[in-house]
Amino acid sequence: MSTSPAGAVDTASAPALDPSTARHLHHLLATEQRASRLPSVAAGLVRGGRLVWSDAVGTLDGRVGGETADADTQYRMGSITKTFVAVAVMRLRDAGRLDLSDHLDEHVQGSQLGRATIAQLLSHGGGIQAETNGPWWERTPGDDWDALAGSPVGQRFRAGRRFHYTNVGFAALGELVARAHGTDWFEVVRRDLLEPLGMTRTTTRPAGKAAQGLAVHPFADLLLPEPEHDAGAMAPAGQLWATVEDLSRWAAFAGGDTGDVLSKDTLDEMYEPHTVADNPGLPWTVAHGLGWQVWNLEGTRYAGHGGSMPGFLAGLRVAVESGDGVVVLANSTAGMGAIGPDLLAALVEREPLTPEPWHAAGDASVLEIVGTWHWGPSVSVAKAVGEHLVLGEPGQGRGSRFAPTGDDEWVGLDGYYTGEPLRVVRASDGTPSHLDLASFRFTRTPYDPAADVPGGVDEAGWR
Repeated sequence: MSTSPAGAVDTASAPALDPSTARHLHHLLATEQRASRLPSVAAGLVRGGRLVWSDAVGTLDGRVGGETADADTQYRMGSITKTFVAVAVMRLRDAGRLDLSDHLDEHVQGSQLGRATIAQLLSHGGGIQAETNGPWWERTPGDDWDALAGSPVGQRFRAGRRFHYTNVGFAALGELVARAHGTDWFEVVRRDLLEPLGMTRTTTRPAGKAAQGLAVHPFADLLLPEPEHDAGAMAPAGQLWATVEDLSRWAAFAGGDTGDVLSKDTLDEMYEPHTVADNPGLPWTVAHGLGWQVWNLEGTRYAGHGGSMPGFLAGLRVAVESGDGVVVLANSTAGMGAIGPDLLAALVEREPLTPEPWHAAGDASVLEIVGTWHWGPSVSVAKAVGEHLVLGEPGQGRGSRFAPTGDDEWVGLDGYYTGEPLRVVRASDGTPSHLDLASFRFTRTPYDPAADVPGGVDEAGWR
């Protein structure tokens, strides 16, 4: 994926959308602004690591004649901040500075949160209380970590029992990042994430052109300014401000264009569901990975995060497989609908991605292990697809893809056999005898007696 030399989203070389698509997207955004009575709303769509469309409707103060919003207007992103903190934590893990199974008190002592693991804090599975014990932290200036920890904040549920969204847990993770680097958490984010990605308009307080945080009266067309402040120790839960252009670079990152900031394998790990956002009586479609929300909607996987603070609403979502993404920012305390997913769906529907052409680029050496195999009486077909060996149908039963790890050795990539070893066992003449997959034997014929089937094969054979 292409970015500019500074790492910012590349708009100059971005493919232009069809004018009719742009008009349709503007209509969707303008309709949302009016129907939800948003003072202003700005949005952007990312494809191929590039900002391919952006637009804004409304004024920064919500009044006729006010300054109009655009893609360079700052809004507070709220809890999308947590994804930056999570990436900073995972960079520490990748550097060998911590393990996700570490308890918090191995790195941050002096609180009642210490028995939760870092992985549980990242995935809201530590049972930590949702909010602070003091005044509404989102509307009042914050204190430091010692004051927050001594308030005291603690656990509502046994760690690991269930999903329980916690802003306090991310305050703890911000403190962990700060102590590990010996500097403020945002300085770490700015130095290690924002600067390499060219995100120069992402800050902890409004800077330059910025929207006023506003509440809209539920029964009248009236506005109330919301307070803006430094949240102190709670800042890692929702402090950051950004523009559509900056946040679109983070959406490109979330879509796989991670540059030198994070390995793609680590990003994929962060998207693995850890805790399910379960509401009794309702089917669940949302889970939390390591700092990211993940969705499984009609067979498509998405990752991202929502955000809200008094006066602001925000959303970021990317389709994991394609990298298509959307960001939305508004200066209203409540009321925004599903405009982000709607814009992304419109892009996919009106301008679908063209599949890459197929080319013959296979490896003939795998021909001797493709074809029909039998696990007992069950029939499986092995195929060579790109660099992978595919046994069965991934997503169905125990179907899985396998990546090569050495001569005649493979490892499972998905499904039941994720991480499990597959070994090609050869006969004395060098031809494949059977596959040994996590102790299971796959033979060319059902229960082939020549393939050393564990437990043996009845000498009388099939009857």
